[in-house]
Amino acid sequence: MRILCGTILAAAAACMVLTLTASCFGNPIFDGWYADPQMRRYGDTWWVFPTRSGAFAKQLGFDAFSSKDMKTWTKHPGVLTTNDVAWAKGAMWAPDAHEVDGKYYIFFSANNAYPVGGKREDGEPQKEAKLQGYGGIGVAVAEKPEGPYRDLIGKPLIDRFWNRAQPIDQYVFEYKGEWFIVYGGWGRCNLVKLARDFKSLVPFEDGSMWRDMTPKGYVEGPVMFERDGKWYFMYSGGSWTGDDYCVNYCVGKSPFGLFEFKGKVLGVQRPIATGAGHHSVARVPGTDEWYICYHRRPIPNKGRDHRVVCIDKMEFDPDGGIKPVVMTSSGNQ
Repeated sequence: MRILCGTILAAAAACMVLTLTASCFGNPIFDGWYADPQMRRYGDTWWVFPTRSGAFAKQLGFDAFSSKDMKTWTKHPGVLTTNDVAWAKGAMWAPDAHEVDGKYYIFFSANNAYPVGGKREDGEPQKEAKLQGYGGIGVAVAEKPEGPYRDLIGKPLIDRFWNRAQPIDQYVFEYKGEWFIVYGGWGRCNLVKLARDFKSLVPFEDGSMWRDMTPKGYVEGPVMFERDGKWYFMYSGGSWTGDDYCVNYCVGKSPFGLFEFKGKVLGVQRPIATGAGHHSVARVPGTDEWYICYHRRPIPNKGRDHRVVCIDKMEFDPDGGIKPVVMTSSGNQ
């Protein structure tokens, strides 16, 4: 697999031992209310692409953050905004960034789309692009990680409401030379196949356009990666606005399943934070050292959209199970 969950700067591995109260990353890793972070490494630089955490009508684009050492971050504001995507009117969230053949892509969700009738069910997309109207999962492309990005196809890649899954929270990965998207909100998760030019979906061998991947306790925010021949399917459970937001995981032999539910690996940890979820994972190149990049609600929490981006160590037991993640903090919550 060429691009999956990213890798992590070897220097990060040289940080002092993490404890419950001290973090070599300085959690939260940068200032501001952000959520749903995607971490990637391009060349010698680390990039984090998060959601601007705010009212849906004001989520009009994405900022990016870059770092050489995983400690000091440079902000790149407005790398992709509604000005660059004609059909996106707001609620831009969950960016998923990739570098392929020298070009840089951001897959994203926009408009908090609902079907005709406005109910959480299968149905035809609405015709008018607006909040809770027409929208879905789009893709933009740029020549540099910081942009400027432009809409690749002028419409969403996924605008359908298959399997009662809202078209949001996409995670793109490569498997045996082919590209796939695992996605979905409203407690449903689908897998679709992506054309090599990223401009359309293509059917599976049996002619179907989607496969139901919904695991136990699934809400949103899927992530898939491979380690030692095992496939890990991680996702967020609980309520995204509540203290119980968390990260669960399953394990299977391939990204197509079957997956066995294993349990929760990240959740509320007082007195540091609650509502930890919607994450990405990263690995130190050439090693078996893994990290999780996620958002959480600092204690005391100040509101629905008060979420911050953090990085912590992710370890495995001898059987390949993910150990419970220990939150760390610099004390600057």
